[in-house]
Amino acid sequence: MRSVTVLGATGSIGESAFDLLMRAGGPERFRTIALTGAANVARLAEMARALRAEIAVTALPEKLDDLRAALAGSGIEAAAGPQAVIEAASRPADWTLSAIIGAAGLPPGIAALRRGGTLALANKESLVTAGRLVTAEAARSGSRILPVDSEHSAIFQALGSDNLENVESVTITASGGAFRDWPIERLAGASVAEASSHPNWNMGQRITIDSASMFNKALEVIEAHELFGLEAERIRVLVHPQSIIHAFVTHRDGASMAHMGPPDMRHAIGYALNWPERVALPVPTLDLAAIGSLTFREPDESRWPALRLAREVILAGGAAGAVFNAAKEQALDDFIAGHIRFTDMAPAVERALALSSREAGFGETPDDLDEVLGWDRLARRHAACAAGAA
Repeated sequence: MRSVTVLGATGSIGESAFDLLMRAGGPERFRTIALTGAANVARLAEMARALRAEIAVTALPEKLDDLRAALAGSGIEAAAGPQAVIEAASRPADWTLSAIIGAAGLPPGIAALRRGGTLALANKESLVTAGRLVTAEAARSGSRILPVDSEHSAIFQALGSDNLENVESVTITASGGAFRDWPIERLAGASVAEASSHPNWNMGQRITIDSASMFNKALEVIEAHELFGLEAERIRVLVHPQSIIHAFVTHRDGASMAHMGPPDMRHAIGYALNWPERVALPVPTLDLAAIGSLTFREPDESRWPALRLAREVILAGGAAGAVFNAAKEQALDDFIAGHIRFTDMAPAVERALALSSREAGFGETPDDLDEVLGWDRLARRHAACAAGAA
């Protein structure tokens, strides 16, 4: 029986994974080692009971009593706090889904890689903040990383066994988010509620706002660089409002291999769960005649400056990725809290990068997790100061 762990089980990715696991047989087919979540302990306990998990962990220590009460009589162990999440990730499992949002997903993801197995990576921030460290840990332990972001899963599938030397470029697509057709002058007044509504995908609030600002796509550009070893100039972005083509690979002979599918994260999760096999998934088959047409356009970087910043981060190397992600998370927090405008986020991140670049060691690749987290803390302070000046 295959053993599985889901980190971030109560988020949108975790919910999709839970749906797939239950449809595929649940506890009769999978031995669930650990499920982790945060505030929604009632749902976490419900999932743990359904999958007969060995342990359920909330990242919030103050929620431990609630979790224990929800699991009473089940025999399922309960734990709480960031260290408990890391300990759960360290427990042997054949397959681990890393779906914790933000830099908080890095330490448990590293722990999962260190003990071996397959890491299905939906936490793009792990590669953005510490790409070399993550891939080195995988190589050291013999772990395999399978991408779960829809775009990177698409690249992985379209590449197949092809040598990257034969690839001219990869193109990841972006829906453009909530504001793709807004006049640019209107963006400064965009509300949190307006930014939290995605035209195609059903996702959590933070990633939906990141889609509207294109910071999500900027992270994916950096992730593609780290995951596939591609230079910045070989990673392209196209706005594709229908979200049907998730990525395509263009070869040096002019041929392009596109990955197409409905905007449903269960495809990428299911592909990683069943790899190297393909099995039937509860995802609708495309009806291209019904769709009618697919459209594309170049992204306007005056509307989405995050894309320019992503290329600059790749070229800078060193600690730039850790700084970029932390500053982005701080700026997003400030926007959600009402401290800054939607259009203030990118300038806050850019200023945090500029301030951090003056620090000793910025151009050097962080050697360990503590160093990455140190840059993370510094960048958040710089971004908060930049937001205050906005």
